Amino acid sequence: MKLLTSKSLKRRLIAQLLLFQVGILFLFSAAFVAYLLQTNDGVVLSDPEFANVAARAIERKADDSLVLNETEELATLRQRSVNFWFVARSDKGEIIQTGNVPTVYAVMAEHLDRISFGDIRDTRAPFSYVAAIRGASGPAGNFTVLGKGDVFSLTYAVFLLTNLLMVPILILLVIVTIIAIPWIVSRAFSRLSVIAKEAEIIDIDRRGYRLPESGIPSEVVPLVNAINGALQRLDDGHERHQRFILDAAHELRTPVAILQTRVETIAEGPIRTRLLSDAGRIAALAEQLLDLQRLDVSGASFSPVDLVEICRNVAADMAPLAIAQGYELSLETGLDHLVIQGDAGALQRVVFNIVQNAIEHGGGKGNITIRIDRGAVIEITDEGPGIPVAERERIFEPFHRLQPHEHGAGLGLNLVKEIMQRHGGHVVAVDGPQGGACFRLSFPN
Repeated sequence: MKLLTSKSLKRRLIAQLLLFQVGILFLFSAAFVAYLLQTNDGVVLSDPEFANVAARAIERKADDSLVLNETEELATLRQRSVNFWFVARSDKGEIIQTGNVPTVYAVMAEHLDRISFGDIRDTRAPFSYVAAIRGASGPAGNFTVLGKGDVFSLTYAVFLLTNLLMVPILILLVIVTIIAIPWIVSRAFSRLSVIAKEAEIIDIDRRGYRLPESGIPSEVVPLVNAINGALQRLDDGHERHQRFILDAAHELRTPVAILQTRVETIAEGPIRTRLLSDAGRIAALAEQLLDLQRLDVSGASFSPVDLVEICRNVAADMAPLAIAQGYELSLETGLDHLVIQGDAGALQRVVFNIVQNAIEHGGGKGNITIRIDRGAVIEITDEGPGIPVAERERIFEPFHRLQPHEHGAGLGLNLVKEIMQRHGGHVVAVDGPQGGACFRLSFPN
């Protein structure tokens, strides 16, 4: 039952084929038995074993005459068989008989020297004319015996014979089904395995890819076409989404720039500072959206990039802001150059975003350190409260923020992750040496 309810299509096919073959075999056997019963004249046969019993009971006396001894097996046969009788003829033409021999067979007994084998079936009860002719040997020599012993149903005999023939056929079918059918089904499904592997590599970076339709069973073609259609709709929706982001970001840049210019004309004070800060965040959001769009369409047109120079430039640009917020920003490395293949602008945005994140969440005190290792690893650490372990994966999701009411749109770290993936590297958040947060950027050598 478990085989039939399995979710494996291969197992279900094998089980159903096996049941179908067994059912057909049984139906054929039943039809064959019915056909034999209709085409035969009789419905019962005489068991020929009585001939051997009779031959063993016949003895030759000293005067060379034949005598029938009432042996134990002969007596048992008389009690068991209704209307038991037989006529035995020796090689010398001697005849010995017992029981109520039908008249028609009494005449036939004289010609047993010309008959060696026969089965005579009777079509009507009480089956008085059922008889068998067999050759048998006993103490008195060889005999041809005509008679009636135990009777058995012809239907039972035919059914038994057909079942005996059916057993090896059934075993052969089971072997073929269990061994050959899985191989046949596996070959038929081999192309589906290829398509499954092709589907596994489809992701956001392989937009426009479609599952192959060649060489697959016609029954599966509609499913593949439906999947390809869904992929096309997803690509169209993604393209509309990206186009909207690009248009919105471009549209934001001009009014934000105008807003910043007008705010700068306001007299110094808390309101001017707050407005400039808010306008700056809106401008940063627009730039991040544009960065994501540029990253999506830029492809892999990389060139040699010096990571040491990028970190040095970011440290120089961000130092005044860090100092103003109460931090000390430092660059630690024993390398003069560390060159990899990449996009200089995108990698500078990575380091900039992480340093900016440290300034915003580092607690307003302590050191922010940019450390470059020879193994193409950059670590940016702070001495703030750190990042909870449960949030270290989610902080890289778009629009995710540790605190619901904190500033920013939650795109900076997502942009970092996307850029690192485009460069074949990865970024992780771990505990810093001073208890704060540590962002480790690993690049392929």
